Amino acid sequence: MDMHEFYMGNIFDAYEYFGAHKENGCMVFRTFAPQASSVSVVGEWNGWQEQKMERKGQVFELWCPEADYDQMYKYVICGADGLKREHCDPYGFGMELRPNFASVTRDLNAYHFGDAEWMSKRTKNYDSPMNIYELHLGSWFKDPDSENGWFTYSAVADRLIKYCKRFHFTHIELMPVSEHPADESWGYQNTGFFAPTSRYGTASQLMELIDRCHQNGIGVILDFVPVHFAIDDYGLIRYDGSELYEYNSSNVTISEWGTCNFNFSRREVVCFMQSAANYWLEKYHADGLRMDAVSRAIYWMGDERRGVNPTSLDFLKRMNQGLKQRHPTAMLIAEDSTAYPKITAPVEYGGVGFDYKWDLGFMHDTLNFFKTPPAERPEHYHKLTFSMMYFYNELYLLPFSHDENVHGKATIIQKMWGDYEQKFPQARAFYMYMFTHPGKKLTFMGSEFGHFREWDEKEELDWFMLKYPKHDSFREYFGKLGELYTSRPCLYCGDYNTESFHWLIVNAVSDCIYAYERICGDDRLACVFNLSDKVKTVSVPMGDCCLLREVLNSDWNIYSGSTVIPESPVEIKTDGIGHFARIELPPFTGRMFDVIPAEEDSDEDEYQGKELEPVLEDGTRNVVILEMDDE
Repeated sequence: MDMHEFYMGNIFDAYEYFGAHKENGCMVFRTFAPQASSVSVVGEWNGWQEQKMERKGQVFELWCPEADYDQMYKYVICGADGLKREHCDPYGFGMELRPNFASVTRDLNAYHFGDAEWMSKRTKNYDSPMNIYELHLGSWFKDPDSENGWFTYSAVADRLIKYCKRFHFTHIELMPVSEHPADESWGYQNTGFFAPTSRYGTASQLMELIDRCHQNGIGVILDFVPVHFAIDDYGLIRYDGSELYEYNSSNVTISEWGTCNFNFSRREVVCFMQSAANYWLEKYHADGLRMDAVSRAIYWMGDERRGVNPTSLDFLKRMNQGLKQRHPTAMLIAEDSTAYPKITAPVEYGGVGFDYKWDLGFMHDTLNFFKTPPAERPEHYHKLTFSMMYFYNELYLLPFSHDENVHGKATIIQKMWGDYEQKFPQARAFYMYMFTHPGKKLTFMGSEFGHFREWDEKEELDWFMLKYPKHDSFREYFGKLGELYTSRPCLYCGDYNTESFHWLIVNAVSDCIYAYERICGDDRLACVFNLSDKVKTVSVPMGDCCLLREVLNSDWNIYSGSTVIPESPVEIKTDGIGHFARIELPPFTGRMFDVIPAEEDSDEDEYQGKELEPVLEDGTRNVVILEMDDE
């Protein structure tokens, strides 16, 4: 490795030099510890006796022919502060199970991928469906034959792949699988940035899981934590007896989570983290990285009032730019709650360089609306229209993640207003709104069948709830939404093109009626929602003479609703000026219709001249809602 480039912050594969590698049949250990007075290696092969490493500038190195793969080791570092500590390897490719912390030598070339076809055809999915299933491997399903209840990466593959294919998830997103000491941190407080957590197996087993997903047409996104690290004394904190990875003692050293913030003003730290990001894309064939807490890299401590942190923001831009050069089809996804501009614009055009940004505003506004009692919803009507006022500013992904299912917030279905019976129709309408709204989709495990208990990393999901008809039918409904989303180009192709979305009803405030059209060439869907607790009959204005054939109704009886599936399409009528579809909507209902062009010789003249009366109270709006007289 070119050490000059390392000190300049230009290295993206520092893991090829640091850590433990076999070179010419001999295991070589290298660690960067510039302020240390001495460093030794202890391991299984030497009875945990210290073998002193040779100093080479700011790097310590040991060639050890006795060591082999799959053996544990630690560094014993005499630091600049005069203290002697045992540390795991910052660049270690494996670790033993917590609370132990030895690193483990791994052969990253032992597993051979069979996903060449997937990798050659992979894209960033801008014009493809992306329906992401976010899960925590340790609590999705429990293995009754495992001491801790954890499936290995490879053992869970068949079950996970079958499940995702059945319910039309195109990608899985794994909550952090890099090594972490506390189960309760869910992987967001790391000690091993290059080590897949031993809870679920080895590096080769994680590679196998990703490979098998690819061979079955499912992408894999890894949750990645770039801004902070755990404070356990065997990790990165005061690694060489000085503040090597963290800030010097100050009011920005410790994060709100009690972790250490990375100091990206040090180029060696920049190389460490951008190498970690590259490592998961290069060695494990990950299809993308969802980067956690990006706001903390943009602003000091994530607080806009404290101003932009120029060095960490520069790190994000340089890392994203470098990753895109190396992996042009991998996705970089920002979990960012700020309004900082151009998060998804290319760096060369003044952006931060991500491919997608989580639309947390959409998530909060939508959930807040559905929590609101029906009588108060008119006051909050535009919480559901506001998203399209800013949607085209970034390339947004619509997330309803684990964060919305924990810490007293209640699960998604629990957030719906009302009692048990009232929650289900609202949740069905809620998810229809999500799946038909522009933007890629993300759902947290369990939400697809109406999980009521808040997520707990110690317990598997309440799969027994599928014995109850409402939950079982809810999952089938969710799967139907996924099927429509992944098969209808108008719901995913051209998501970020303004011509793909058109409001039909956008100001029916007092009645809580919404309608819009999704369009991609000849593929058109009209989506109509009644989010009040009253039955409504509305006339939805259409731009041309056509027929509407219903493809999904959230109130269909097969999904525990009360409406029988219709056999005939909805006709479009006209008053000589415009075309209207008369549609009945039960409370808390969404309906999706194919928009089918009518034959040129249609009998639309039959309806000309008929008197049209407003059905809803608000008749002064961009699109007037009318009801046809009965005849």
